[in-house]
Amino acid sequence: MAYGLLRAVFTFVFPGGLLFIAALGFLRPHGLPPWCQGPLAALPYLALTCGLVFGWYFASTRMLLSVLSLTFANQALATWPLDHSTASVSQTIFAASTFLLPVNFLAFSFVKETTIGTLQGAVLVCLFLLQPFVVWWLCDPAQQDVAGLLQTAYVPGWSTHWTPVPQAALLGFVCSGVMLVVRFALHRNPMDAGAAWALAAAFLAYDATELGWSPATFFSAAGLILFLSLVQTAYQKTYRDELTGIPGRVAYEEAITQLGKHYTLAVLAIDQVNAYAGTHGKPVVEQILKLAAPKVQAACQRGRVFRVGGEEFTLLFHQQSAVEALVELESIRKSIASASLVLHDGRRIWENTRDAASLGRKDQALPITVSIGVADTTAPEATRSVVIKAAYRALYEAKTGGGNAVKRGVATAQTFRRPHRQSPIMSGSRY
Repeated sequence: MAYGLLRAVFTFVFPGGLLFIAALGFLRPHGLPPWCQGPLAALPYLALTCGLVFGWYFASTRMLLSVLSLTFANQALATWPLDHSTASVSQTIFAASTFLLPVNFLAFSFVKETTIGTLQGAVLVCLFLLQPFVVWWLCDPAQQDVAGLLQTAYVPGWSTHWTPVPQAALLGFVCSGVMLVVRFALHRNPMDAGAAWALAAAFLAYDATELGWSPATFFSAAGLILFLSLVQTAYQKTYRDELTGIPGRVAYEEAITQLGKHYTLAVLAIDQVNAYAGTHGKPVVEQILKLAAPKVQAACQRGRVFRVGGEEFTLLFHQQSAVEALVELESIRKSIASASLVLHDGRRIWENTRDAASLGRKDQALPITVSIGVADTTAPEATRSVVIKAAYRALYEAKTGGGNAVKRGVATAQTFRRPHRQSPIMSGSRY
């Protein structure tokens, strides 16, 4: 659990949080030496280009619309600077844009990613492009009462003199930021974390207008945060298993080609997966795999863990023999066997860190154990395919022996009897 929490915090802070801190430190007046001010003027164009090009390339409607929202907000603030005179056009536009930006960011997080060319994408773009006309409509003197709703101090005792952002927009920033953080905690989507940090940078752009800071640079920083978050999301989808978050098939295939001639390969399978799948269904099994994956990673100190398919995990140990890896594999086996998983109300899995007396009436203990097959390349004829077959053969022996065991296979060029089923590594199947 500690490992998973640490990894989630790292994913949330990097790269969005680091870029936000850098923007806060260097993009304020005199934050950079004079010779950097010239190149800094190109930052808005760089952010807009990266956002639009890569948003289109990765078919991310969320990225495209978020960058356009930042561009519109920056252009509105540059064209109509904040004016504190009563019922001025600039004040109405400022109040509307500061309210719409966080609402848009939150709304985009709920939209399923699609291309602009689809019907859903076209509808989203049309709805988004209606917003400038709504803002212009609010600037009509006849709509002064409606526009005033965005500028009203709803909580008189809540002092907001420290920021020019109206209370309605300030509430929008806070609620949207909290919701994005919650969505990241639930789904681990880097785009949610990036959107939260981008909102913080956008708020600085609005908040610092009266301090002489350049809003465009902070809007640009928000766009770059979103761009890096999109790259992080693309990497995660390519190299990490979608269910467990650990490295997946592509990462495994790259890693195994870089191991050289001396390595150990182990295959780990949860013994109870098939039984629990038949009794409780696939969603429960998926939760078990999600809980087991970080435990395997945390216990595997000298190797790398991958999920390439099914209920199994593949472990690679560089420059180690099977004998050297056995100690660590035993530690992994004991770590999983000591886990106390509980099924609540037949649907949700949680880990009981206390005792059996803490179980509720709707709780059911779900013990899990693992079988591990391991083989290495010590034999001269041990090719990659031979090592994989030997590891799966050893896994099969561990399972048929009752499970909760580590078995070592011997990788030779002799013909192996086919295991009870084809391995996911060889067949490409996924659970």
